Amino acid sequence: MDNDEKGTDVSDTSQPTTGGFARRLPLIVIALVAAIGAFTLRDYLNFQTLADNREALLAFRDENFVLTVLAFVAAYFLVVAFSLPGASVMTLTGGFLFATFPGALFNVVAATLGAIAIFSAARLGLGDKLAKKMDSSSGLQKKIKDGIDENQWSMLFLIRLVPAVPFFAANLIPALLGVPLFRFAVTTFLGIIPGAVVFTSVGAGLGEVFDRGDTPDLGIIFEPAILLPILGLCALAALPIILKTVRGKKGL
Repeated sequence: MDNDEKGTDVSDTSQPTTGGFARRLPLIVIALVAAIGAFTLRDYLNFQTLADNREALLAFRDENFVLTVLAFVAAYFLVVAFSLPGASVMTLTGGFLFATFPGALFNVVAATLGAIAIFSAARLGLGDKLAKKMDSSSGLQKKIKDGIDENQWSMLFLIRLVPAVPFFAANLIPALLGVPLFRFAVTTFLGIIPGAVVFTSVGAGLGEVFDRGDTPDLGIIFEPAILLPILGLCALAALPIILKTVRGKKGL
């Protein structure tokens, strides 16, 4: 009896440990690759590298368009999925190689797929457990979780549209709050379109920028003509949250 009980206890404690590590393994791999990439790739995934190789890239694109598209989408996916440096360079490269359209489409698809990858890894490793813990909690923590759940669509669109929210954070936060994958994918795809179109259009003019020996102006998104429409979209996304808050206070 005692030996059986001890054996059962050992197996019960070992299985969750192994399973827990397996669930965290994708997130651990992403973290390791991101750390290595931050030191090894920052001197390669930059505008100077693009300028130095632009003729070769354009020639390869003209001879192998479909292969170039697939290779670009795969490379952009890896940059986002492993949080490697150079996401902005990749977005501009999409415009440089493929013009504003279909370059913006390729950028959005690649960034969305990469975001889904890191979201899935984070949710598998930490998100599900944390979400269940918050669901079973009480007090302020529970109120915060419930408030986010009631306005998930609006909140997800907001964090995608607001330029100040880092893309990496916008991928991890929903995973830690138990957001469904479909909802995350849809809001990511649609929410990053405005910014992607702006930066892709900048990339489409990189040839002239390189000819002048300049670097592209990434601060263009903060110019009034571009920022105000994006803020307008943010206001529309926030409107359901505001209405719910007002109705709740008035008891409507």
